[in-house]
Amino acid sequence: MTRTPGRRFAIALASISFIGPLAVHLFLPAIPAVKQALVLSDASAQLTFSIALFGMAFATLAYGSLSDRHGRRPVLLSGLGLFLLGSIVSAAAHNMTLLVVGRLTQAVGAGCGITLVRTIARDAYGPERLVKAIAYITMFYTLGPMIAPLVGGILIDALGWRSVFAFALVAGGAIFLAAFCWIYETHPKPETVADGGSVLANYRLLFGNARFSALVLQTGFSTGTFLTLATAASILMKEFLHRPSAEFGLYFLLFPIGFFCGNLVTSRVGTRLSTEKIVLAGSLVSSAGVAAEAAFVLAGHVTPLVLFLPGFFVTMAQGLALPYAQSGAMATVPRLAGTASGIGVFVQHLCGAAFVQLYGVVANGTPRRMIVVAAFASALCLTAGALPSVLARAKS
Repeated sequence: MTRTPGRRFAIALASISFIGPLAVHLFLPAIPAVKQALVLSDASAQLTFSIALFGMAFATLAYGSLSDRHGRRPVLLSGLGLFLLGSIVSAAAHNMTLLVVGRLTQAVGAGCGITLVRTIARDAYGPERLVKAIAYITMFYTLGPMIAPLVGGILIDALGWRSVFAFALVAGGAIFLAAFCWIYETHPKPETVADGGSVLANYRLLFGNARFSALVLQTGFSTGTFLTLATAASILMKEFLHRPSAEFGLYFLLFPIGFFCGNLVTSRVGTRLSTEKIVLAGSLVSSAGVAAEAAFVLAGHVTPLVLFLPGFFVTMAQGLALPYAQSGAMATVPRLAGTASGIGVFVQHLCGAAFVQLYGVVANGTPRRMIVVAAFASALCLTAGALPSVLARAKS
């Protein structure tokens, strides 16, 4: 018998999407404090952030495939438990090695969040309502990036950088309890799903589709553009502009607000426009935002608004394109929806981590290096975002 998702189910599903921001965005304002407290280089300080993205990237591959084979609920609860363990280790870390281990464990656990939220939403709400479901869930998700850096900045200024992990532990515990009580198994007869072939064969099937590859790469390069701007702004606000961590959290609100606005448009548009058009439009808006920031930085005008306002348009572009790109990728082979979702999130985090670490390697304390890396990511995003439209025209 098919169960109808109720309000508690929807609230619990949306709350699980907070796990990602608790592992990623909550730590952003802590990067300068950790760098100072543990006496780290720029590259090492960026590693304490990017290791979480790498961990989430590879974990999402496992979560997608495991949930297709063994069901959504047990895999979800296991991931949330790992997140809690990683938060404890990170809070107790007294050197970089232990902090990296804790951050990696936390991130591997957090990888279950957005992957399984999308997949469970597809199971529960059906492919016809998937774009709107993802859009509304993502709008709720944006509350995490809105709140997390501000809360993190206040906690760091008042109690030190370790307090962000104590907060993550408490919030993660509440999310685990909600998921345990209200999320039911949505995958029908998960034990029968293993007939879909080997994991590598499934990956070959999906990546053999050029449209699928273009859609997931667009989301990856878009995430790389955003995270380059966000992590660079964290360090530049503290060391270049000499502003407090709490002020970074306030300005950071422009990023998730932009994401929220993009998702709001997506939720209203629904299926009236094609995936190809919306993904291309989002890629163009993102490129325009980076170009505007580059113009100000190269002209020598560097203020908090210059660091954050163009990012509003970059994240708005993400909000526009992401639900369409995700639903389009998951629809490529319906029986592999969980695997496709895992690949999509993997590419997002892998590209994000790669560009964050690239910035850490080339950073020299000035905003120009940020612009170079962000422009590179944005150009790749536009290339991938244009490919589905090219393929559609060729097919027609």
